[in-house]
Amino acid sequence: MYLTDRSAPAGADTERGRRRGLRPKVAPVVLVLGTVSLITDISSEMVTAVLPLYLVTTLGFSPLGFGALDGVYNGVSALVQLTGGHLADRVRNHKLIAGLGYGLSALCKPLLLLTSSIGALGTVLALDRTGKGLRTAPRDAMISLSTPSDRQGRAFGIHRAMDTTGAMLGPLAAFLILNAAADGYDAVFGVSACVAVLGVVVLVLFVPGRRQDTVPYGAGTLHDTPTDAVGAPQGRPPVRVREALGLLRLPRLRALAGCAALLGLTTVSDAFVYLLLQRRAGLAEEWFPLLPLGTAVVFLLLAVPLGALADRVGRHTVFLAGHLALLTAYALLLWAPATPALPFLVLALHGVFYAATDGVLPAALAATVPEHLRASGLAIVGTSQALARFCCSLGFGAAWTVWGYGPALAGSAVGLLCCAVVAGLVLRPKGGTG
Repeated sequence: MYLTDRSAPAGADTERGRRRGLRPKVAPVVLVLGTVSLITDISSEMVTAVLPLYLVTTLGFSPLGFGALDGVYNGVSALVQLTGGHLADRVRNHKLIAGLGYGLSALCKPLLLLTSSIGALGTVLALDRTGKGLRTAPRDAMISLSTPSDRQGRAFGIHRAMDTTGAMLGPLAAFLILNAAADGYDAVFGVSACVAVLGVVVLVLFVPGRRQDTVPYGAGTLHDTPTDAVGAPQGRPPVRVREALGLLRLPRLRALAGCAALLGLTTVSDAFVYLLLQRRAGLAEEWFPLLPLGTAVVFLLLAVPLGALADRVGRHTVFLAGHLALLTAYALLLWAPATPALPFLVLALHGVFYAATDGVLPAALAATVPEHLRASGLAIVGTSQALARFCCSLGFGAAWTVWGYGPALAGSAVGLLCCAVVAGLVLRPKGGTG
């Protein structure tokens, strides 16, 4: 689609083009970053799988208190994403900023062993999410910059599939530890810390610090331009905050950021979905850590196929279809009878939602944001979505406390339907792949 449209001039190095055609469909850096995410997600999801039950049943938090902590868990990450994205573009070293983020999250895991009050837990979770916020945009920028624009959905799908493998193994590890250890929660937090350190080590040793080629197999426009450590043209001055914020003048980026925020306002957090499912289905507490495993399995199976489908039929179409799957899950939680099939159906739809949205949204930015501002653009859209989900966690927790989970979820379902209709009208492309 790019270099293949150009006629080779006389004397051109056609051997390079032949070699390019034999290169793999996925850049090695995508696979290495996927491995780092896999290991890190084992650590993170071990904690995430048990944290709602630990806070509500062991420490006695109310739904409102848990909603506040869950909001902090998402909101801090949202605010820091802008900083992480801008710093990565400014210092032209995505690996450095991502590494700082992974390292900070790893340091926070042992601190969970020492905290029990809402204030202390909020501080630790805020630091952990600070690490996530720092690493997300630089990591996704490395994936995006190493992949042709027509394969962004597939590349992000592969990364998210590997990431989700960790999300699948994390709850399983937590389940086994809780059943084997006397002090189950402490053991989960301790093992999680060790696994997180391993992820940082893999990042430091195997993720290249300098990109050897702006896009490794024939996409993009900078192959013939001298580049620095992250592929920005040599001689380009450091990215300024004003230049990064100037991305908001791009109509397509504004549309993506606005729709991500709008839909995020009605997207109930995973923790609440699992708590609701446990209550509706009458599951015993010891099975609770396995609920995220169901979501992760479906996400793993569908992330790559739906990413490739998004490249073909339009990313906005797949993105909105994922939210309709989530809306169906809400409807089942509200009105379906508590049959043995209910957990499987809800978790399957929850997994479809993530497979159709988590990698597709950043992939949609590939043709919109300039390469030297890619991390900043990803951070702007990610921040808008995460801040909206922060507000949703606070609002849903308050609504559950005051009116009960049924009216709270019904309000979210109606809101999601309305927002999906609006987003469909805004994101409808005038031409090309959305």
